[in-house]
Amino acid sequence: MIQSMTGFGKVTAELPSKKVTVEIKALNSKQLDLSTRIPTIYREKEMDIRSYLLQTLERGKVDFSIYLEYIGKDTPTQINEIALTNYYHQIKAIAERLGVAEPTDWMPVLLRMPDVIKPETQEADEEEWLVVRETIEKAVDQLRAFRIQEGKMLENLFEQKIKNIAALLTSVGDYERERIEKIRTRIVEGLQKVAEKDYDANRLEQEMIYYIEKLDINEEKNRLDNHLKYFLTTMASGNGQGKKLGFIAQEMGREINTLGSKSNHAEMQKIVVQMKDELEQIKEQVLNVL
Repeated sequence: MIQSMTGFGKVTAELPSKKVTVEIKALNSKQLDLSTRIPTIYREKEMDIRSYLLQTLERGKVDFSIYLEYIGKDTPTQINEIALTNYYHQIKAIAERLGVAEPTDWMPVLLRMPDVIKPETQEADEEEWLVVRETIEKAVDQLRAFRIQEGKMLENLFEQKIKNIAALLTSVGDYERERIEKIRTRIVEGLQKVAEKDYDANRLEQEMIYYIEKLDINEEKNRLDNHLKYFLTTMASGNGQGKKLGFIAQEMGREINTLGSKSNHAEMQKIVVQMKDELEQIKEQVLNVL
């Protein structure tokens, strides 16, 4: 079963003093394009996180974020009381010396001064990291389940489009014999209009055979039929087939284009246009396949 590159996962875990939320979003991309947003407290684990996501997600434009919400009394920032007190006395002394008014509301002024509020350097202990790691794995599992669900929808779409192209290919046969007869009749009628001109009947027959062989589409029909079957077989062979399915779709397009250039028949041209429409929808969606 194929998988989509599109996915989403979000899981929250509650620790004694904080809530940890892991969110992962993925869209289609040729390679793994990973963007991470990790709090300082877990920054030393960034390489482990990246390695895990690389192994499990394979491809896609992935946005990975960890959000922290502190719910206890402890916070990651502290007020530097010594610095705040020193600023207060300095500002008070300068105002008195210069004869200017002191601030009417001291706290906003003091809290904006450098180094009054400083983030406290923290490191997650092993027990906390195990909880965070488990939360990351659950979020990845959610994203992969999303990808499988989306992949099933893509699989149903591809099966329908391949079935439609196969039916259109079968209908081409209804016009093949008629097309050859029309070509033969048109050539003969053209010669009859110039009856005064003498021509070699054997050479004419040879040229007609050569011309009709150039317009023969049996080889293109067989190749296109094989590509349609190969697309379905590849799709059923497991995930990670997105690039391969894209290559097969390109080959299908080449055969359909050749059918169009050789058809030389109005109804067959209409069928080719319908085939191209079905194939374009496949090409558009195959970009989302993992």
